[in-house]
Amino acid sequence: QVQLVESGGGLVQAGGSLRLSCAASGRSISTYFMGWFRQAPGKTREFVARISWTSGNTYYADSVKGRFTISRDNAKNTLYLQMNSLKPEDTALYYCAGNVVYSTSDPRKYDHWGQGTQVTVSS
Repeated sequence: QVQLVESGGGLVQAGGSLRLSCAASGRSISTYFMGWFRQAPGKTREFVARISWTSGNTYYADSVKGRFTISRDNAKNTLYLQMNSLKPEDTALYYCAGNVVYSTSDPRKYDHWGQGTQVTVSS
């Protein structure tokens, strides 16, 4: 089993940047499909970005494309999300997640989740 722990969230002004980290333990995530998801109060959990371990390809939600970058460091067993040009609508609890089977944006296909890190963007 892999355990995931997110960090790097915080309060930032609109236009600012944050880098989220997701440290994995228990197993190497080098062969996991990894993703970032977020959930704002009163809303369902939504896809933000994902990275395929087979191709290295990255995929983004339209709302973050061009502003967020997902990456992984297999040597450090860590997933990252660089977030630039942050907007108030990016405010949410951000989760990293992994699965070994599906290259997908559907959170229901991910079976390993962290506890989340809060990102708050003030206007």
